[in-house]
Amino acid sequence: MTPTHTDVAIIGSGFAGLGMAIALRRSGHHDFVVLEKADGLGGTWRANHYPGCACDVPTPYYSFSFAPKPDWSRFYAPHDEIQAYMEDCCDRFGVRDHLRFGQEVTGMRWDDATQRWTVDVAGEPAVVARVVVNAPGGLSRPAYPDVEGLGDFAGPWFHSARWDHDVDLRGARVAVVGTGASAIQFVPRIAKEAAHVDVFQRTPPWVLPKPDFPIPRVQQALHRRLPVTQRAVRGLVWATQEYAGLGNTRFQALTRPLESVGRAWIRRFVRDPALARQLTPDYRIGCKRLLLSNDWYATLARENVAVVGGGIARVTARGVVTADGVEHAADVLVFGTGFAATDPVGDLAVVGRDGLDLRTAWADGMRAHKGTTIAGFPNFFLMPGPNTGTGHTSQVFMIEQQIAHTMLALTRLRERGDAVIEPRPEAQATFNRWIDRRMEKTVWIRGGCSSWYLDEQGRNTTLWPASSLRFRRTLGTVVDADYRFDAPVPTPDGTPAVPAPTEVVA
Repeated sequence: MTPTHTDVAIIGSGFAGLGMAIALRRSGHHDFVVLEKADGLGGTWRANHYPGCACDVPTPYYSFSFAPKPDWSRFYAPHDEIQAYMEDCCDRFGVRDHLRFGQEVTGMRWDDATQRWTVDVAGEPAVVARVVVNAPGGLSRPAYPDVEGLGDFAGPWFHSARWDHDVDLRGARVAVVGTGASAIQFVPRIAKEAAHVDVFQRTPPWVLPKPDFPIPRVQQALHRRLPVTQRAVRGLVWATQEYAGLGNTRFQALTRPLESVGRAWIRRFVRDPALARQLTPDYRIGCKRLLLSNDWYATLARENVAVVGGGIARVTARGVVTADGVEHAADVLVFGTGFAATDPVGDLAVVGRDGLDLRTAWADGMRAHKGTTIAGFPNFFLMPGPNTGTGHTSQVFMIEQQIAHTMLALTRLRERGDAVIEPRPEAQATFNRWIDRRMEKTVWIRGGCSSWYLDEQGRNTTLWPASSLRFRRTLGTVVDADYRFDAPVPTPDGTPAVPAPTEVVA
């Protein structure tokens, strides 16, 4: 099949891929495509549609800064409303014609001779592009635990990010594995209709009250007529979130009062002392992802719900066997076990300069320059990338900074008249030494827990160890000395093999 050609290939249509497409479109750049393996727009909010799915960041801040929505129905919007917001942004900023659905990217490789990426698409012609923006999303690919005997289970089983709505849970015995951010949303819903729910917990999370409420129509009208009021709300939310961030990254004493709130929240709903002890974390708040819920503890105290600890030994045809040898009968098995967040490329084969495979480059853990570009991989931008996640604020804010950084890099290429930009290994190493030094002070390292934030080497490759303002300032520059720039490769007649890029303005 004859390859198709484009200037910029964006992989994924979640907040990062959509935001990058909008940034290009707003700058006057039209030669790009968005390759999406699914049949519709969205990443996290397309994949996750389990009962009770909603945002756990206040929605006025969990949205694009350039596309405020004055009429959010709730302070923490439900799944459907966020998905509808993304669809609206897609149409409002005119990028739908650039979307290519059903395009599963299987690999990509860089060619120094042509200074282009070849992006392989399953069952379709390859896409040849000058620039690749890989935006697969960190919370869309489910992570399954390695459990013996799972294939022997006689009933239906699925992950929360692949929820099977055809399975009727009414009157069923349901085994839920995991007590993370997804489980605390769907367990209270399914417990109301299931005959019994066993919740298998490794370690209890810190759970605080969720200050959620419907946004009155008068307030929505005010935001619509006076947009400055919505910006003020956004700023207030940002400031509140940054306070929590200081507790996570620098001054852990700031968040100690929240531990008292968490313990009081348990005591309010759980009267059984043994269950209360089982639900009380023994690590510092923030070490694992902090969760918000108003019905989690009340649900766990229900007569038809049991919290099971001790670890899972295996799955049988009839249920789940724990480490103590007890078999817990189940008709349906649901995994709320999180995502492959520490592996942003998944099974994708990414081959850069001189045949360097990204998995080889990351054999000792993920590293990038400013979380966005990678030494050995020219004209390649990753978002979210290593250490660009957040434990306290809006991921959409972080994504916007990466998009702005990418636009700066493309603008710098145009200004220099070069064809290729790639971070120098020494610049990337210096940046990651700073990350590691800052990380040593964080609750994620000192808090006394083991979390999905850490890779197999125990390094936190997921989160940003400073404030969101520091992140914006760090990504707000492209310093020439940090990068290798290559001029267009000439053809035998002396003309550039790669045409000058379409003008892009940051």
